Amino acid sequence: MPPSALPRAAALALRAASLLRRAALLLACGLGSALAQPAAPAAPRAACPPAAAAPTEAQLQAEIAAARNRGLLWRIEHGGHRSYLYGTLHLGRLAWSVPGPQVREALLASDTLALELDFTDPATARRMAETLTVPADAAPPVPAALRERLARLAEAACVPMRQLEGLHPVMQALTLSMLAGRRDGLDPAFAQELALAGFMRAVQRKVVSLETPELQLQALVPDDPEEALRLVRQMVEQLEQQRAPPVIRQLAEAWERGDLGQLEHYEQWCECVESDEDRRQLQRLNDARNPGLADRIDALHREGRRLFVAVGALHMTGPQGLPRLLAARGYTVERVPLPR
Repeated sequence: MPPSALPRAAALALRAASLLRRAALLLACGLGSALAQPAAPAAPRAACPPAAAAPTEAQLQAEIAAARNRGLLWRIEHGGHRSYLYGTLHLGRLAWSVPGPQVREALLASDTLALELDFTDPATARRMAETLTVPADAAPPVPAALRERLARLAEAACVPMRQLEGLHPVMQALTLSMLAGRRDGLDPAFAQELALAGFMRAVQRKVVSLETPELQLQALVPDDPEEALRLVRQMVEQLEQQRAPPVIRQLAEAWERGDLGQLEHYEQWCECVESDEDRRQLQRLNDARNPGLADRIDALHREGRRLFVAVGALHMTGPQGLPRLLAARGYTVERVPLPR
């Protein structure tokens, strides 16, 4: 999730808390099918991507009535009790904010939601924002031409450049890359993690973070300034050539239908792995974090918690994916079919 979207996304989730509480209670009681349809939303300005807004009660009621399963779910067992792994996408649509029947059942069977980071916790969101802020005298130098390209992309995305100032250049480019899906209705404000956290808090379950903001920043931003600038140039070029939106769409479609095979081959179709440096960056973002995530999941499960672990779906893929790592730690791991 892009850092500039974090406060906005967290605020959106908190503003919608009463509606999410109502949704959770209705879903838990099986009353969603009796709810009304929403009024048509106002048309967005044509020049800018649609702006995410907290749903009206009528909109939320309609989504509850139409809720269906999406994503990828595993059941894991060890030590006589059960937890769940759920592969998410760090952006989404309003329709994805309400869990489908099998996912809801797994949520209600769990006492703790474990996220990479819980951005609905104001302290966590504030700590992440502080971690991402780079003092002007410590910021890596960015050539003027590259700064101008970033500014043009921000203007095209209707994101005031002042909102990105103070962030590391890699995070500026990553923010714009994540927001590239908004014209297709894919917004970080509707990331599943936010909706799941709202749901679980509404039914009085605990929400915990598996990582720290500092650890995520280490994965996102290369230590080498030259490597960081190379990454910025690559993302800028992808945005200028409109290569990011199709990849985001393909990723979202694969996630929505639970297509693990398509996600397993992400590196082959994402157009983001063109060199050994790209491969190392992807490995640092994904596989290198998985052992730490698995250790934390294992520790919480061994405490006796019944976990619903919701992390990015790519963390479930490959030989270093979480299902395989937990199986190697002695867990029984079983993919849960999700009727669509």
